Amino acid sequence: MGFQPQRDKTVSVAMAVADIADGAMIALGGGLSARLPMAFVRELIRQGKQDLHLVGSAHSIDVDLLVAAGAVRRCEESYVGFEQDLGLAPAYRRAAESGNIEVAESCCVTILAQLRATELGLPFLPVRGVRGSDILRLHPEYAEVTCPFTGEVLVAVPALKPDVALLHAPLGDRYGNLHLEQPYVLDERFASASARVVATVDKLVSTEGVAAAGVTIPAHLVAAVAEVPFGAHPTSCYPDYAYDRQHLSTYVKAAQAGGEDLAGYLKTFVYGVADEIEYRELIGGDRLAELGRWTQSTEDWKGLFR
Repeated sequence: MGFQPQRDKTVSVAMAVADIADGAMIALGGGLSARLPMAFVRELIRQGKQDLHLVGSAHSIDVDLLVAAGAVRRCEESYVGFEQDLGLAPAYRRAAESGNIEVAESCCVTILAQLRATELGLPFLPVRGVRGSDILRLHPEYAEVTCPFTGEVLVAVPALKPDVALLHAPLGDRYGNLHLEQPYVLDERFASASARVVATVDKLVSTEGVAAAGVTIPAHLVAAVAEVPFGAHPTSCYPDYAYDRQHLSTYVKAAQAGGEDLAGYLKTFVYGVADEIEYRELIGGDRLAELGRWTQSTEDWKGLFR
């Protein structure tokens, strides 16, 4: 954890990503298709970052897109895919099967224990859940320890300290105070355990506004914050907007096809836009507004899934 003194921490997305070195261990906030730091993901690709070591709980298009762009060396996740809705993550699966990336499958509780070890200043913490699984084979850095009180054999997992955590929040202030809606997934732990934390927020508000909503991650943990409306698109940031199933489906089809189809998606939605303003213009204000109306009626909500 790096202490960040109170100051105006507002930056552009490009500036927030610029200092991330090739080979960095990056913790991705959010989970599945909710509150993923997609503005940062697109900018990492635009800036040509390479050999990244991704860490997260369970993720989807953020990991798959980075893998598709050739930015990833190692992936440490419990799951990468689009759940029962759109299925497996095509680019990630191809890269895993071909050996183009190192797959270090883990589980959410194990990663949580590793982050807690860092927060507590401990070299490791013991876990039970991965005993008897092939996860131990994928993680030679794990070790077995014997409890001095019960004699039970446990798995010791080393402290995990990502170089940078990329988070997205619905609200924040210019000092870096962030409000998240539950579930927090691992975002709080990433914020405490990572050497550096940068965040996008859908809306910058006053410190009083964040306090009224509830400060989930305090400013002293956050190094930089960028205001990016719909910064999680095409994933959701509830309650403000639902995930864009149509866009996710478009991506999954392109990723499944690979080749020119996948290159076309990257060219259109990543390389073909200079920044997130152009990205939102490309998606269209009407579509983004539609995603924000999911709470108005059951029909509005159901319509997003047709």
